Amino acid sequence: MRGAARARRGITLIELVVALGIVVVLFAAVVYGLGALTGAKAKEASAELAGTIRALYDTAALSGKTCRLVFDLPAKGAEDGVVRYHAECAKGSITAAADRADEQRAAEKQAREQQRRDEAKDRFRSLSGDDSGPNLQELMAREKNRVEEAAKFSNFTSEDVPERSLPGGVEVEVWTAKLKAPTKSGVAYLYFFPQGFTERAQIYVKQGKSTWTLAVSPLTGKTVIHAEALELPRS
Repeated sequence: MRGAARARRGITLIELVVALGIVVVLFAAVVYGLGALTGAKAKEASAELAGTIRALYDTAALSGKTCRLVFDLPAKGAEDGVVRYHAECAKGSITAAADRADEQRAAEKQAREQQRRDEAKDRFRSLSGDDSGPNLQELMAREKNRVEEAAKFSNFTSEDVPERSLPGGVEVEVWTAKLKAPTKSGVAYLYFFPQGFTERAQIYVKQGKSTWTLAVSPLTGKTVIHAEALELPRS
């Protein structure tokens, strides 16, 4: 009887050790799995975003229109902390915001040149009693309206450039060459021009302690994904 009792106690201890060993192995597997999943959503979102950037670069080049990628970045701690982005295209080819003053001056110069070309016709009209031609102010107003109309953006979607909402827990920061620091909340833009170039940009996609950096080449639109937070380029 004593031998049987000892056997039963030995078997119980062995079973306990085996059970503890299984628990340890399962716990380690869970921890490893969670570590592998950390940043997985950010990595997937980075790949999708890189594809969208390339597709929008091609869209601007083929359509002859200026397009932009619009990021809606929630404030930190916002109740709805979901990052969203969509594409917009203008009705025509326009320059970046920093160059629009030059564009407007060029439009006014063109209007003045047109006015000088019309002066000879104006003399003829005055002799014939026809004084219906536009004056300089009218020509400048027309050209200004044309530029402003071409600069209006409207939503653009396609199979390759869809509107996206990123998974919860994924954060995005957007930096372009015109910014001193990345935009972390509010609205951020990345422009694509029909001449075949875009803005120099770095987009940071974060999840937990993982950060993926999308580095966008301005001349080719090529986007390289780095599995780390790159420093901002030096001017």
